[in-house]
Amino acid sequence: QVQLVESGGGLVHAGNSLRLSCTASARSFGTYNMAWFRQAAGRQYDFVAHDNWLYRSTRYADSVKGRFTMSRDDAKNTVYLQMNSLKPEDTAQYYCAATKGERPTALPDDYEYWGQGTLVSVSS
Repeated sequence: QVQLVESGGGLVHAGNSLRLSCTASARSFGTYNMAWFRQAAGRQYDFVAHDNWLYRSTRYADSVKGRFTMSRDDAKNTVYLQMNSLKPEDTAQYYCAATKGERPTALPDDYEYWGQGTLVSVSS
């Protein structure tokens, strides 16, 4: 069983930055494909970014491209989401997710393991 714990959320003004962390209790963390999703109030999960462990490639949703950066430190079993130039529409509960699947996707159903989420609130 893999446990994921997110941290780093908070309340910030628009234009500011936050860095989210997600630490996993997993053997061979380096072979998990990882992703970040978010869920605003009353909405479904929205894809934010994912990381392919094998090819070391990262993909972003259009809404965050150029502002958010996903990275990972396998030695610390941790993935990060650096969020810059935050906007009020980025307000959501942010979740990290992990899969042993062949490749990461933008679909929440493809991820077996989820954290409890961390809340990001951006005021205008």
